[in-house]
Amino acid sequence: MTITASMVKELREMTGAGMMDAKKALTETGGDMQAAVDWLRTKGLAKAAKKSGRTAAEGLVGVAVRGGTGVAVEVNSETDFVARNPDFQAMVRAIAEAALGVHDLEALKAARIGDKTVEETLTEAIARIGENMTLRRMARIEGETVVAYVHNAAAEGMGKIGVLVALKGGEAIGRQVAMHVAAASPAALSAADLDPAVVEKERQIQIEIARESGKPEAVIEKMIEGRMKKFAAEVTLLGQAFVVNPDLTVAEAARQAGAEITGFVRLAVGEGIEKKQEDFAAEVAKLAT
Repeated sequence: MTITASMVKELREMTGAGMMDAKKALTETGGDMQAAVDWLRTKGLAKAAKKSGRTAAEGLVGVAVRGGTGVAVEVNSETDFVARNPDFQAMVRAIAEAALGVHDLEALKAARIGDKTVEETLTEAIARIGENMTLRRMARIEGETVVAYVHNAAAEGMGKIGVLVALKGGEAIGRQVAMHVAAASPAALSAADLDPAVVEKERQIQIEIARESGKPEAVIEKMIEGRMKKFAAEVTLLGQAFVVNPDLTVAEAARQAGAEITGFVRLAVGEGIEKKQEDFAAEVAKLAT
């Protein structure tokens, strides 16, 4: 496979690696971007926690809370112009409200907004506004108290990142924890909630890194144990250093506030969607022929 300059640039942005190291990683892995990231990490050439974070699609995340139930929905559009459209925003708000009465995405599509289903409402909006839109995701959380936070708000209750935090007691700290979730993007609530496949993949990467040091296997085992504890602390909400007070973990900050965090949801617009990058010069040339 041909390794292009744009592939090297993307890998460098994702990892902070040097140009030649990035090119070698892509060559060694046949152009597989994620495998190249892992290859660089095993060689100690990548920053372990750095991710691309590229938003690949436009639209809004809408949140709604009623009692001990909170929901977040992601409605995508082709352009940010539509995301700023009052009609589009009113639709997102109505979809979020409808989501409070259902438990999954398929049920939400069939839920009613006035005399139409959510799916029919979306279809009509596509015809009226003239741009493709999708209802991509829905997340629901329940707890004694649920607090919502929207980052980069376009209107009340909607923006580029929507967060819900469920907790017992200490409602006052809920918003701060939700803001922390928006900023730190934890992978799970606690170490016990981490995807075992993710944990095992990280363990294997750390083993390879440790072996590169040439230390004995007995020493490597102790190194891995410590590194995996550090990994769990860095990627879980309860183990992370609290953005409001980095001297405390989120769990400790909540405890001091008389609260227990029982769950969270974080949706960011376009997460995981690859947006096609157009070559503007090539597009103009194509139109001119």
